[in-house]
Amino acid sequence: MNNPVPPTQEIEAESGLSASRRVYLCLRRRIVEMKMLPGARVVERDIAEEFGTSRTPVHEAVQRLADEGLIEIVPRSGTFVARIPLDALEEANLVRHALETAIIEKAAARVGPEDAGRLRAILAEQEAAITANDFGTFHRTDERFHALLAELSGYPGVWPIIQQAKTQMDRYRQLTLPLEGRMAGVLEEHRAVVDAIEARDPARAVAAMREHLDHVMPVLEITRKLRPEFFTTHLDTRPAR
Repeated sequence: MNNPVPPTQEIEAESGLSASRRVYLCLRRRIVEMKMLPGARVVERDIAEEFGTSRTPVHEAVQRLADEGLIEIVPRSGTFVARIPLDALEEANLVRHALETAIIEKAAARVGPEDAGRLRAILAEQEAAITANDFGTFHRTDERFHALLAELSGYPGVWPIIQQAKTQMDRYRQLTLPLEGRMAGVLEEHRAVVDAIEARDPARAVAAMREHLDHVMPVLEITRKLRPEFFTTHLDTRPAR
């Protein structure tokens, strides 16, 4: 498994984590960030060696990731990073639409100049990431942007719910960022959201957020054609390879 970042540097403040939790968080991040690609074989022995732990915590972490649909355990075949289920993307998009439009409406009614400045600062970081062609930083700042919107809405606890619902979508979104103009388009959509918030116009903010989220799924067919082996449906029972 090629990963230039040592496990001890992947998860901050890991000293208080159990071995199983540490392995789980690192593997989960790698899968969601597409550093472990769909279909890649997962060898528990190799992971245990990399993390300097026994096989037991690795097995526990792998089982938990399998429960979340991120790892597929195929009897008599092996363990693999799960392919991205297309039907899960539609479901996640539906959940995200409902919750994020509700969040943005609340935020637009509450946000002051200082809060808007915090949002603008993230947009500046995104612009720098585009200039550097840094997909990883762009994705992480995107997450911070939406998390901050939840915080400013007065309902920060909604964001972890959204994150859990959109796990598979985050994997897919990693594939869309290299598409020409994709990151710049997302940045402009974010700016439209912040403009509406600064104007304290909830209806306009909701419309801007809805337009932003509506642009996620249309790119799916392009991405699927580029890497069809990364995707599956519940009707597709072939094991990942």
